[in-house]
Amino acid sequence: MELLDEVRANCRSIAESARFVSIDLDAAREPPAVDPGPPASGGPDHLLQLDAINFGSGWFPTLRKRSGMSGNRTIAAALDEHGPWTNEELRRLDPGAVAAVLGQDPPHPLMRLYAQALSDLGRFLGERSALDLVEQAGGSAERLATMLAHGMRFFDDRGFYKRAQIAGSDLALAGVADFHDLDRLTIFADNLVPHVLRVDGVLRYDPELAARIDAEQVLPQGPAEREIRACALHACEALAERFGLSPRELDIRLWNHGQAPEYKRIPRHRTRSVYY
Repeated sequence: MELLDEVRANCRSIAESARFVSIDLDAAREPPAVDPGPPASGGPDHLLQLDAINFGSGWFPTLRKRSGMSGNRTIAAALDEHGPWTNEELRRLDPGAVAAVLGQDPPHPLMRLYAQALSDLGRFLGERSALDLVEQAGGSAERLATMLAHGMRFFDDRGFYKRAQIAGSDLALAGVADFHDLDRLTIFADNLVPHVLRVDGVLRYDPELAARIDAEQVLPQGPAEREIRACALHACEALAERFGLSPRELDIRLWNHGQAPEYKRIPRHRTRSVYY
């Protein structure tokens, strides 16, 4: 089974037997196309390094954030200012060096995880560049995701492969790589898109689960957290077909829609995971 077929089959299976989350497609409304602003800056190597540490939303409330910026944008802005490391530098990174670049405290758990993720990327790349990977993938976003997922443990998000998939999407959005199968990608199952679907009434949570999330308690990795992600992905497969969009385009619209104040003021689920 190809990687994306595996994702779709896994999420369908979880959604069909879910105990904590249900889907109401009748509540869905097509999200508007929102101008997301300029594409991600930086070259392909820089973008791949950013994707290597594109996780940690469960810890973001504990990060030192820049004024007016989310945790994700704080990390991205700091890395933009620093620029990409060489592959050799990646392999030598430690938490202190990463913290110095990102403007965070070295003992913060994410600094150790980010250093590990970036070191893994350096070892995985060897002497290759990001564009070398694209060439080896033969212009296939699915093949690139498979290479990343099988090559680095922090990309090996089995049954979802969120970050392995979003790498190709980010490279394409930035205009630094072309892929012939972007429409094959699923949504990038994290905690924001499910949150938007919940606020809109498409996802409905068990009362105890909803209360825990609303109280901003950390949700551990496990059945409930997987159901949230799986049901979001499975619902978006149907919604993408209904709206005549690719799942990737629907994800982009929902993610941008989720930046609005009516979504920001309601707590989303927080799970401490290296996968999102």
